[in-house]
This record gives sequence, structure tokens and C-alpha cells, in this order.
Amino acid sequence: FAQQRLWFLAQLNEGSTNYHIPLTLRLRGMLDRSAWQRSLDRVFARHEALRSVFVATQGKPRVEVLPPDAGLPIVEHDLRERSDAQAALLDLRHEEGRTPFDLARGPLIRGHLVRMSDEEHVFLLTQHHIVSDGWSMGVLLRELSQLYRAFEAGQDDPLPPLAIQYPDYAAWQRQWLSGDRLQKQAQYWRSALAGTTRLVLPTDHARPAQQSFAAATVPVIIDADLTRELKQLSLQHGTTLFMTVLAAWAAVLSRLSGQDDLVIGVPSANRGHRQIEELIGFFVNTL
Repeated sequence: FAQQRLWFLAQLNEGSTNYHIPLTLRLRGMLDRSAWQRSLDRVFARHEALRSVFVATQGKPRVEVLPPDAGLPIVEHDLRERSDAQAALLDLRHEEGRTPFDLARGPLIRGHLVRMSDEEHVFLLTQHHIVSDGWSMGVLLRELSQLYRAFEAGQDDPLPPLAIQYPDYAAWQRQWLSGDRLQKQAQYWRSALAGTTRLVLPTDHARPAQQSFAAATVPVIIDADLTRELKQLSLQHGTTLFMTVLAAWAAVLSRLSGQDDLVIGVPSANRGHRQIEELIGFFVNTL
């Protein structure tokens, strides 16, 4: 279902890069490039989600899986002799972020290995959200690290085989969330959200007619003393720290908007089964 949503959005906004997941790694020390490429190829072969492409026939998408020996595409750049190496790296990052994926051809993961000096490389890895999520990034980094250490030392693949693959989960989800169960779930949310209005906040400028995705960040620092007090408050009420802070956030939004009926979307990892904790794939959902 998650992949279906993103596939629909990709058709709606063709060539969009809004759902790229970028990762920048700084690799220090002498890099065994053969072991690094082998590690990347092994992760690519290990997870069917990363090898998935989405082919549409008469407007209906289906998943095809690229062969495990296809290899993860890597482009190498050598900036050692460039006086403007940092600026060139920034240009590469921006260009990579602006380059769309072809969901029908794939692969939906790609990398650039940038050599800054003999003992420093920068690795730019980009995935499409349709095959990965935030939790998956942790899985990918952990496996890359284990594989590289093993291959650099001349050892075999140390990772245990996966019990299931993402397509197994997708097929199970389709079967489980159907019929009466699907109707009950849908009816619950229709009832729960009935009559709610969108959040109206006082802003300096009117919302533009077309969403641009241009954004900025505002850092909020919660110091150690306040964190300790929040944890104590959570303990007293039998809630998690997250639940307490979310309640505070709801109170802030209510004060700013003057509304007392708020709908707040919260991303959930959505990995309620042990077998899928070690998978790379698009599991995250918004509650």
C-alpha cells in the first residue's frame, strides 16, 4: 500500500525529486574500493526491495525485481587536484539531488564515490523512498559496515540469511488488510476524523497556491534539566517521553490556532513483526 501511494504521486508529479532519500558518508583512511563495491553489491543483492522496479501496464503498476547480480551503480569522481574541491563536492550533491529516478527501469538506489584525498572519500548514496525509509537507513549502514570489515579482511559474507523479503510482506499485507477488516478500519477512521477541520495558524504570509517544498529549519534546544523533568512527568503518568512531548505540541498548536480539535500526523516505523525489522523497504506509515 505504501509503494502504491508513492507510485501514484510519481505519476501525478512526473520527474519529481521530493521523495529522494539522500545520504552522505565521509570515509576516512585508506579505502579498499574493491571491498567497498563488493559490500554495496551484496546489500543490493540481499534486499529485494532495493532491486524492485515499478512497471505499469494499462495504468496498473506491478513490481518486477532486478537480478541479484545486477550490481549497485556507482560513479567515481576524483577531486584531489581541484583547488575548489569542496565547492565541486557541493555541486555534485545538488546535481545528484536534482536527478530523478525512472521507477520503471531502476535501480532506485545509486551512489557517487568522491575522492577528496588519498585518505578521504565522500560517498553520496540516494534512494527513492518507494524502496526505503528511515529505519532502513540504519539497516543499510549496519550491514555495509559489517560487510566491508569482512571483505577487507578477506573473509566471507558474515550476515545471516533473511527469513523473508519485502515482497513477502507486501503480499501478506494485501491479504490481511482486506474484506471485513479493511471495511472496519476504514469506517473507524472516517468516524474518528468526521467533522475535523484543517489547522489554521496565523502566519506572516499567505499560503502559496502551489506547494514549492522550499523550506528551512528552526532548531529547538531542550536542555538536560527540562529533559529530566519531562521524563519524570512521563513516568508519573505511565506514558513515554514521546507521548508527553506530543501532548505539549498539541497544546501549543491549540493556543496558536484557537482550535480545540486537532489532527496531528505522526510517522510510525510500522514494523510490528520481528521478521521485518532487518529488512530494507518502505514500511513507514503516518498515523
